[in-house]
This record gives sequence, C-alpha cells and structure tokens, in this order.
Amino acid sequence: MEYTQLGRTGLKVSRLVLGTMNFGPQTDEADSHAIMDAALAAGINFFDTANVYGWGENKGRTEEIIGSWFAQGGERRERTVLATKVYGNMAAEGQDWPNYDRLSALNIRRAVEASLRRLGTEYVDLIQFHHVDRLTPWDEIWQAIDVLVAQGKVLYAGSSNFAGWHIARANETAARRGSLGLVSEQCLYNLMERRAEMEVIPAAEGYGLGVIPWSPLHGGLLGGALRKQREGGGARSTSGRSADTLKSQQQRDQVQAYEDLCDKHGLQPGEVGLAWLLTRPGVTGPIVGPRTQDQLDSALRAAELKLSEEFLAALDEIFPGPGASPEAFAW
Repeated sequence: MEYTQLGRTGLKVSRLVLGTMNFGPQTDEADSHAIMDAALAAGINFFDTANVYGWGENKGRTEEIIGSWFAQGGERRERTVLATKVYGNMAAEGQDWPNYDRLSALNIRRAVEASLRRLGTEYVDLIQFHHVDRLTPWDEIWQAIDVLVAQGKVLYAGSSNFAGWHIARANETAARRGSLGLVSEQCLYNLMERRAEMEVIPAAEGYGLGVIPWSPLHGGLLGGALRKQREGGGARSTSGRSADTLKSQQQRDQVQAYEDLCDKHGLQPGEVGLAWLLTRPGVTGPIVGPRTQDQLDSALRAAELKLSEEFLAALDEIFPGPGASPEAFAW
C-alpha cells in the first residue's frame, strides 16, 4: 500500500480510503469487523464514516460498529486514521427539534461528543463538514473547532460537497483567526462525473486540501454495469444514480465504450475506475465501500494497477472532462 500526506498536513494516509457506509445497513457487524481487519492488514489506515450512517432510526449504528471493532484492541484505534462527519440531523427519529443538525457551535459540540461515545474513542483525527451550512458564519464554525482541537477531541477539519468558493471563504476566515482551516475535501468525482475539475479541485490544490473522491465508480456504473446486466446481475445499476445515467443513450454509449476498452486490455472496469482516480492531480485517495471481501480485494488490486499514458488518453476520449474554469465556459 502506498501512502501520501493528507493535503498540506504531516498526516500520512493510505491511497485507498475505507468507506463504511454499508456497515450496518448492508453488512452485518461480524462481516464489517472482518472487512476492517482485512483492510488494516492490507495497509489501509484511513477509515471514513459519518454520524448519520445507519440511516433513519438506525443512524449512528455504523459508528457503533466501528467502536466495537476498536474495543477488540490490538492497536486497531492507534493504527487507524479516523474520519467522521457532522451536519445531518441526529435528533431522535420522528422528532423535529432545533439544533440537532447543521454547523452551529452547539451542534458541532453535541455531534462530536456523541460520535466519540459511539466510536469508543477519545478523539477523531478528521471531522468533516458533511455539507456547507449557508446559515452559520465561518467564525462561529471555526470557534467551535478550535475549542475541540484545544480539548484534544479533534485533530483536523475537512469539508464534503463544497463548492470552490466555499473552500476559499472557509480557509480565508480560518487564516484570519490563526486556525489551520480545512485540510481535505470529499467530493463526488469519477470518470463520468468530472465537474469537480472546474473549480473544486483547483481550489483544494490552491489551499492545500487533499481531495477524497466519493462514489468513485458512480454508484457501480463504472464497475462493468452493462456486462453485469446482460449476465443477469448488476442490481446497483438498475437504481439511483446509475439508473438515471443509463437512461441517456449518449452516456450508455460511453459506458459501453469504456467496458469495451477495458475488455480489449484485459482489465476489470471497476479497478480501472479506481486506478484512474489515483493518477489525478490533488487526489489523496478514493473512498472504497466494500460490502464483501471480494470487493475489498478488487480495490486493493486497483491500487497496484498502473495505467499507460495511451490508455489514459483513451479514457479522456470516452469521458472528456469539462476543463478548468473559466476556460470551460469562457475564453
């Protein structure tokens, strides 16, 4: 496993990030523990979660599963760089009550304390703002984070789903306060969804944030979805983002051309999609969310896959990016 520093920090993290969103809803506790053990054994030290994972009446369940894994000892916590998120509503299911969501100082404090209890740890390495809060001023947000840092409960802060100007405003405010500011941005980024290249990734690079792509296979669409459909599988490609994309004949043709290119070179589409992200400027590592050991093994193979310049050029022909801003929409 290769490691890199997270943005401009001195923190070393693996080039693959273990996503845990499936732990609880789709993968039971025992299998989740086995996947985390296998990931750690393979050198993946960067784990990503969120306080809302588990969803609905079970939100928080994913953090509890990670906490029970840490409780087994064996330096599991010490060897893991742990990232969680704050923003989503964590009020009891069915209760509509203020200050249990977003990024007020009150909710940040409340949410982090609750995450620490579920995770069974004294600190999180990276607290991520799951979404931009258009109502809370950045001075308030950074005041809350500075207190948590001083208390030793949080080490770094990152963003998720931010626009480029959100990153700029956040870090300019942090700089005025003498705070470290954002060190990472978790965004939707893959071969089919490259709009982040216009402004988000340049902003992240400019301010020293490591980019952590989520949905690196676009909801399974880049994992050989059309071939799986023909073979009677590929359930993920028949719902959600994948199904919406496949309704477009142009995008369906793109996916087919992609699968044909991978077949021509004897490569697995899912592994190519991850390997491509590892070649992109600013990318720390994509989030892989395995539901099974086989899926984890495939991700680990992708981390070792080296794509030729000729192959990368062919991918750009199939999935041309939007280009950098402002040239993407102006001269």
